[in-house]
Amino acid sequence: MGDMKYTKAMKRLEEIIGDIEREEIDVDDLASRVKEAVELIRVCKNKIEKAELEVKQVVENFEEEALQEEKSGEE
Repeated sequence: MGDMKYTKAMKRLEEIIGDIEREEIDVDDLASRVKEAVELIRVCKNKIEKAELEVKQVVENFEEEALQEEKSGEE
């Protein structure tokens, strides 16, 4: 499930939540659906954290490049 796309994981999570809210899940299936939902939340959380880190690195690299260009323009 770790290689699942964020959008697909969110869609499945929304389906599970909707089924629970509409009480469309049999009590016998409830525990397995909740476990699946927890795993989907982990997948989404990990993807968000990874994306945040990548964006932070891109911004830091951009700022470093801009600073170096600024310094080389002053010389």
